[in-house]
Amino acid sequence: MAANHLYLVDGSGYIFRAYHRLPPLTNRHGEPVGAVYGYTTMLWKLADELNKADGPTHLAVILDKSSHTFRNDLYDQYKAHRPPPPEDLIPQFPMIRDATRAFSLPCIEEDGLEADDIIACYTQAALAQGWQVTIVSSDKDLMQLMTEPNVDMYDTMNNRRLGPDHVMEKFGVGPDRLGDVLALMGDSVDNVPGVTGVGPKTASKLINEHGDLEGVLTAAPAMKPGKLRDNLIEQAENARLSKVLVTLKCDAPLPEPLDDLALKGIPEAPLRAFLEHHGFRSLLAKLAAVADPTPALPSAAPIPVQEEDPPCDHDNYETVIDEAALDRWIQIARHQGWIAIDTETTAKDPMLAELVGVSMALHPNLACYVPLAHGGSDMFAERPVQLDREIALAKLKALFEDPSVLKIGHNLKYDLIVLARQGIDVAPYDDTIVMSFNLDAGLHGHGMDELAATHLSHSCIAYKEVVGTGKSQLGFHEVDLKTATRYAAEDADVTLRLWRRFKPRLAWEGGTRVYEMVDRALPAVVARMERHGVKVDAGVLGRLSGEFAEEMGRLETEIHGLAGGPFTIGSPKQLGDVLFERMGIKGGRKGKSGVYSTDVNELERIAADKDSPGKDIARKVLDWRQLAKLKSTYTDALQQQIHPVTGRVHTSYSLTGAQTGRLSSTDPNLQNIPIRTEVGRQIRHAFVAEPGNLLLAADYSQIELRLAAHMADVPALRDAFARGDDIHNLTAQELFGEVNRDTRGRAKTINFAILYGISRWGLAGRLDVTPEEAQSMIDRYFERFPGINRYIAETLETVRECGFTTTLFGRKTHFPRIASKIQHERQGAERAAINAPIQGTSADIIKRAMARMEPALLAAGLPDVRMLLQVHDELVFELPEGDVEKAKPVIERVMATAAEPAAPLSVPLAVEIGVGPSWGAAH
Repeated sequence: MAANHLYLVDGSGYIFRAYHRLPPLTNRHGEPVGAVYGYTTMLWKLADELNKADGPTHLAVILDKSSHTFRNDLYDQYKAHRPPPPEDLIPQFPMIRDATRAFSLPCIEEDGLEADDIIACYTQAALAQGWQVTIVSSDKDLMQLMTEPNVDMYDTMNNRRLGPDHVMEKFGVGPDRLGDVLALMGDSVDNVPGVTGVGPKTASKLINEHGDLEGVLTAAPAMKPGKLRDNLIEQAENARLSKVLVTLKCDAPLPEPLDDLALKGIPEAPLRAFLEHHGFRSLLAKLAAVADPTPALPSAAPIPVQEEDPPCDHDNYETVIDEAALDRWIQIARHQGWIAIDTETTAKDPMLAELVGVSMALHPNLACYVPLAHGGSDMFAERPVQLDREIALAKLKALFEDPSVLKIGHNLKYDLIVLARQGIDVAPYDDTIVMSFNLDAGLHGHGMDELAATHLSHSCIAYKEVVGTGKSQLGFHEVDLKTATRYAAEDADVTLRLWRRFKPRLAWEGGTRVYEMVDRALPAVVARMERHGVKVDAGVLGRLSGEFAEEMGRLETEIHGLAGGPFTIGSPKQLGDVLFERMGIKGGRKGKSGVYSTDVNELERIAADKDSPGKDIARKVLDWRQLAKLKSTYTDALQQQIHPVTGRVHTSYSLTGAQTGRLSSTDPNLQNIPIRTEVGRQIRHAFVAEPGNLLLAADYSQIELRLAAHMADVPALRDAFARGDDIHNLTAQELFGEVNRDTRGRAKTINFAILYGISRWGLAGRLDVTPEEAQSMIDRYFERFPGINRYIAETLETVRECGFTTTLFGRKTHFPRIASKIQHERQGAERAAINAPIQGTSADIIKRAMARMEPALLAAGLPDVRMLLQVHDELVFELPEGDVEKAKPVIERVMATAAEPAAPLSVPLAVEIGVGPSWGAAH
């Protein structure tokens, strides 16, 4: 039978760590509970870790009962300089005792003894019975107890076990002589006098040379004359007193018998009652998960070990060039019910790419390539033997549209567009890039090459190895079939191997919910949006380019005049030299390259300084830069991006480009057009409907604030949204006591900035106030809406504990830098983590609306209403003028109810709809 193992938790150390770890929090009764919440989560984490390790048979939490102990009777100055506990911590002490009892754990304290003495008494009593003892603390005084091999310490802050070696490494002596070292050193925090001028190194050197404290004091008169000798002689009694003060009392009666500390499990009811009383929602959810585990929880059971796949055998891949072979592959796919697919084309843009061939995989190393359009670029070039294109596509269409066969692809949206242009509508499907994103967002990229290296230890054939580079680069259609097969079939093979790993992980790691309820439908939905594209008026764009160029010229003249001569405004080096050397502006900072920084933050700093000689030039440079960016990115570029066949612009949406789950737009990026500026509105006027049609813009109103009101459980905000109040007016009234244009504008900034974890300095910059004034506003905001502060603290505590946040739909976003020792990395991760659950839930909701929209419109008899764009919280449609009134309620209903029934909200989702001949006019 295994020996008993007693864990003694230094509860006092936990309390102060918890208090300083979290911002001030209040519970739903208005009581301060920051330390209570932190203590509860730390105790839970300890229990969870101990369950997974060689856990204890007996456990107790030891606390200090009062500040007066027998040491104060020996030396009235003991701990005399220690300040009283913070005012808001004092009422939390009894609640912390309640928290311990809620876990049904012994909570031991005794008059006249410190927690360290009680721990020492229990340690000696347990050792006398042959037990193992672990002290959960990293306190140096308790390290004196590790004189027996059966005693160790567990440092939860750094998640490490400590033994005698740690004492030797830190203090230069073993635990048996640590008290002598501590007596010589003294302790300024506890006001243990020690000997003046003796630090850890000197103390350990003296003890090692003379054996113990008395040996040092006896040898002092014979030491080399000097301050150390004098102090040891003059302060010998202080040293002896200090030895008594640091020595732990080991012989006091035990407040509770050892056997009463036996662990008997944690009953759910008292813990639930405690958490409900304080409104600790995230811990209640954790309790529910523990009480009712499902296979979707990582803790439910280990992921089944999968057999290692054999290495990729490129020589085993088949080139399919006759109908019988293709029929064989199709027959096997239909028999087993799944197949991995990939397309090879002539271009990266799926709207311009021509289909060259298709690859497929059924099992690892059982993969093939079906060439469809290989051969030279001119009509006289020799073409290799390959299947008749029309016959092959007809057979592939039947397979790819077969509802009984699952098609598996990586970044399948591209292939869906390419195949749709051939009349093939692929369904059903799984997309491994989406699966990877649902499992590991924030940990790494999701491209095939990186995933193959990460999960398969496989290095994929590089595209440039196949087609070459530079002037001699071939089109894929010009690559010989053997080389093409090795490359193309590998893509399908690797996709299949990734799918075999990701599919079970989704279930075991809780990713199935977000994959099935949110993301799985999106590749097809977004592919159709990209194919639709949006019409732009080249004439409007040309006119705007001309106007922007004219305005840039005017600004350039003014900037040169202010600078005292011409220079290249777009050159950071020349601009830096002008600002900080020619004009003598103070505060310039150079980077590693020796060039002055002239980024937007630096220019805004200069522009905001009313006394700076560069305030006017900085503002004009910012205006010039914005015009230059809009001209190059939009008014010039959009004219070049009009498709030669469709006459429309086809943006590309990435399903994995934004860590929180938002779609990101590229080529062109339609999500960065300024929303609130006149220049941005002018560009939106260039996006137009076809004759006889209109554009309809449907926008969620303040969705992230609404989600914050629900997720953080803020009654004042929740009720205001239910009444239809202006939320920024409410915040202005709460924070500033009045509502006017200035206070409402500030309130609006604060409402959104708080959800992004803004710092006092960040808010000060946005509102043009001092950091102290900004902090005062943040403090008042948290006083008025304590649920927001509680949500922030719980979110940070959760992400520090498990490494990721989750949305209402279970989307995980990982933050590997949350524990970084580099301050700016850690703070950046914390800010992102605060916002991720809210922004991610917002992204999930609009994705669910997108997936439901087309079926709803078809059911309403509106097949000609087409969804074209998704920009943050907005969907843009093109529709016949006659369908507008019928479409509006359908679109509004689908968007307003998109969270249901999976995640019903306690606040309504409001949708604002505008209609016009252009995108700008629809706002």
